[in-house]
Amino acid sequence: MSRPVIGISTYSEVASWGVWRRRADLLPRSYTEVVLRAGGLPVLLPPLTSGAADAVATVHGLVLAGGADVDPATYGATPDPRTTATRPERDAWELGLLRQALDRDLPVLGVCRGMQLLNVGYGGTLRQHLPEDVGHVQHQRAPAEFGRTAVRVAEGSGLARRVGRRCLVSCYHHQAVARLGAGLTPVAWAEDGTVEAVEDAGREFVVGVQWHPEQDAEEAEQAEASADAARAPAGGGTDAGSPALRLFAALVRAAGRHASRRENR
Repeated sequence: MSRPVIGISTYSEVASWGVWRRRADLLPRSYTEVVLRAGGLPVLLPPLTSGAADAVATVHGLVLAGGADVDPATYGATPDPRTTATRPERDAWELGLLRQALDRDLPVLGVCRGMQLLNVGYGGTLRQHLPEDVGHVQHQRAPAEFGRTAVRVAEGSGLARRVGRRCLVSCYHHQAVARLGAGLTPVAWAEDGTVEAVEDAGREFVVGVQWHPEQDAEEAEQAEASADAARAPAGGGTDAGSPALRLFAALVRAAGRHASRRENR
């Protein structure tokens, strides 16, 4: 069977490249690389004003990528002064993608903002400025700097089967889940009690993680490459991959099963 097609939502921002500075649809390359390594074929789904149903009909799985704060209006809240740089057009597009994906029973992975959007899509709300609640800034220490967060994963959860009971992950967020969306279960927590992952146990694969597994996978690949020379003489071979890669591999496998079911209808 050909590679399952994994749609990935994107940013839409003013960006610079070469001699140009223009509005662009863009995404960190770490997302596409980890999907490829996991066996999928990545396809970018930039924010549009319509067409979510058509877009989702072309893919076998969906990744809701990280990005700006979700507009509090989507969950009926008044903006906190520290909720900034929202992208309402992206929110509307991705909520449309999510609804269409759930209607078709597609596997879904929400990453950072994507987990928050998943929670909002299920009817939940967000904590708009986490440092005010937990008393520290370790989830987002400095601009453009990933922090490392120790995460405890619920025993028996789908996520635990994919990444293990404990892991150290890359985080960059100042918001988090407040009221959990109906149908979602919290399955991972930081040491300060912040919900770091959710899943819909009633579906084959609907998972949100508050961290950045695409970043973790990139760092693990770099570390593995640097160790290859030392491993080769001992005939070590490769392992099952990093927890982050295993998470994306689980998404791609679920997408492959969806593709097979679609073909057999």
